[in-house]
Amino acid sequence: MEELQANPVQKNEPQRPSLLNILCILTFIGSGMNFISSLMIALFYDQFTIIAESINKSFHLPGLEMILEGRSAFFATSALIYMGSLVGAILMWKLKKTGFHIYTIFQFLLIISPMYFFHLSIPSFLDIILSSIFVILYGSNLKYMS
Repeated sequence: MEELQANPVQKNEPQRPSLLNILCILTFIGSGMNFISSLMIALFYDQFTIIAESINKSFHLPGLEMILEGRSAFFATSALIYMGSLVGAILMWKLKKTGFHIYTIFQFLLIISPMYFFHLSIPSFLDIILSSIFVILYGSNLKYMS
């Protein structure tokens, strides 16, 4: 009797580096949560402002001003930007260079969109630092992407 070999044909697929795994997972979490929250605020903006106003009267929590000063258009735009970041990360997860370019464009939009909606003269320093770190680290993995 002939024995069956337990050695399946192995595909020679490129391996995703650990740093790229970590970056993508962090982006899935961060951009995914921000996409959902921005979308919910955009869809239910009037209800969120009522809640934010009542909370702000009692506790004056930082960040609530953004909901009160923003418009639903800002949160809808933010949801689209975070969705674009997610698309870029998904493509980079699949080792596609196009994902890096998509991600980078949407990170730039993430930095400048609050300037437009809130009439700011300079972008948020924290947004610049975090976006730059992620773009640089993703860029260091371009050699593994096709």
